[in-house]
Amino acid sequence: MPGERLPLGFVFRSRAKDEKASVADKAPLTDSKQTRDPQAPKGRPTPKRSEAQSQRRSVANTSSSRKDAAKRQREERRAQLERQRQALAGGDERFLPVRDKGPVRKFARDTIDSRFNVAEFFLPMAVVILVLSMVRVGSLQTIALLLWLVVIVLIVLDSLFTGLRLKKRLAERFPDQNRRGAVAYALMRSLQMRRLRLPKPQVKRGERP
Repeated sequence: MPGERLPLGFVFRSRAKDEKASVADKAPLTDSKQTRDPQAPKGRPTPKRSEAQSQRRSVANTSSSRKDAAKRQREERRAQLERQRQALAGGDERFLPVRDKGPVRKFARDTIDSRFNVAEFFLPMAVVILVLSMVRVGSLQTIALLLWLVVIVLIVLDSLFTGLRLKKRLAERFPDQNRRGAVAYALMRSLQMRRLRLPKPQVKRGERP
């Protein structure tokens, strides 16, 4: 009514309360009985038991397959090393390491194994010279020093002769194949005693390869 007075509390009521009430009225009602799993991530539904079990089985199968693959690789590696060991002892070209494979490397090995090399006697001669040098006799120590010089000169000269001769024969025998590193490979083999060489020698002394 125009002449009716309104209560003071109604006139001075805060607008903020009215706005909060309107927002609360517009908010959607939620079912208070529906509870959220405290273990579930926020905003994501809890997975079903069957899905969780399938995920666990998938992870277990993946880890098991990785272990099986690693085990197979170790077994294959062990078998490969065993084949290489037998090939080094028997000379089977199929399973030799890459460093020893090929007809060029085989020819270089056979050339070294078919002759006497001064360098292969270096170790026993070094032991003799070392014993002589330890004796407290001036003449024996002088002889030991001279033997050192003689042995070194003989090894250098013999290695030069062997390297040049082998390089020429490789060029004649394998003109179209890669011969890089074959001479150095043969000279390194000549430094080893015959019984300690790997792959084992396949030719006798004096036998032409």
